[in-house]
Amino acid sequence: MSLWVEPVACLRDNYAYLIGTEGSTDCIVLDPSAADPIRARLGERSLDLVAIFNTHHHPDHTGGNRELVREFDLPVYAHVRDRQRIPGVTHALDEGDRFSLLGIEFSVLHLPGHTEGAITYRARGYAFTGDTLFMGGCGRLKEGTAPQLFASLERMKVEFSPTDVCCTGHEYTEANLRFAASLEPDNAAVLERLELVRQARGAGESTAQGPFAQELATNPFLRTREPVLARAVGLEPGAAPVEVFARLRRMKDDF
Repeated sequence: MSLWVEPVACLRDNYAYLIGTEGSTDCIVLDPSAADPIRARLGERSLDLVAIFNTHHHPDHTGGNRELVREFDLPVYAHVRDRQRIPGVTHALDEGDRFSLLGIEFSVLHLPGHTEGAITYRARGYAFTGDTLFMGGCGRLKEGTAPQLFASLERMKVEFSPTDVCCTGHEYTEANLRFAASLEPDNAAVLERLELVRQARGAGESTAQGPFAQELATNPFLRTREPVLARAVGLEPGAAPVEVFARLRRMKDDF
């Protein structure tokens, strides 16, 4: 059974994701910010919701939980640290957990930094990263430290394949790539990607998903060993990558 994934725009710039398999009307929703957009899309596609996955506890990723659980009597999956902070949690997950739902095997990576309980769900070439990794960027340090988030992103470079499609939580791609271009104004890959993203956004398309290889080539937070990025943050080439990362994160906060 082939996997399908559909982004659902929520709130101002959030994405939830519907996940299912061809030939079945059952599906999962990941990070429902609000119930109404999810309910509307289920109705349009005649789908049946069977579970909620949450990547972390922030309300703009869990705001639809209570209403959807009440309406559909759903199990809710989240990290064990978030079981008291996310409405309706029934399945507390941790690093290395594996489970099957809808005939799909999911695995769990605990990748703290944005929050203490941030997790990524992986299945069949997809990585649902929430706010840990964005297209062209990464999440803010809401609860964790720069070394924590740096380690989490470095771990993605080990765990993910270049072809893995990363599904992220916000439509931040254009802003992230403008920041990347300010650091590397002569980087043709960044400039080309930025132009393609602008065209896609002009056509009303989502740009919050893409292959990990694209991130490895253009996301500055995954390229902290590049001398040009060390210089861009005021450090010498060969500086500790974690320090480059910390400075990049502070600069992006003010960009």
